[in-house]
Amino acid sequence: MLLQGPPASGKSDLALRLIDQPGFGIAHTRQSAQLVADDQVAVMRRGMDLVASAPAALTGKLEIRGLGIVDLPILAAVELVLAVRLAPASAIERLPADAHLEILGVTLPLVLVDPVSASAPARIRAALDWLEARSNDIATRK
Repeated sequence: MLLQGPPASGKSDLALRLIDQPGFGIAHTRQSAQLVADDQVAVMRRGMDLVASAPAALTGKLEIRGLGIVDLPILAAVELVLAVRLAPASAIERLPADAHLEILGVTLPLVLVDPVSASAPARIRAALDWLEARSNDIATRK
C-alpha cells in the first residue's frame, strides 16, 4: 500500500505500527507489513500495475521520531494495490463512497485513515482484506 499525507502527519509512525504489530484483519488471516520506503517512494508502471521501490539513498531507512533514522529490512519492490491517505477523524465519512487515486494512468482504491487512531493499522488490514474479497467476488462472477 502507499501511505500519503503531508509532512509530520504520521506516515512513518503508522508504517512502524504496521511493521511492529501484525494482525488478522477481517478475513482472520495473519497479515504483517514490511518496509519498502520511507519519506519518498519511486513508483513505476508495469502494464496496468504500479510497482513501488525505495530511492537508493533511502533504502532500508525509517525515521522514528525521538529516536532518529534506523535501519530495517525491506522489500525491494512491491505492487501497489491500495492508497491510504492520512486524515483527521473529523474529515473521514462514516460510510464513504468508493474513492480512487490515479497514478501514472493506473487507478488505485483509496481509503482515508486517522493515523493517531489506535485502530489505524487494523483499519488498513481490513481495507486490504475487503479489497481481496471484492477481487475474488469479481473473478468468481466472470
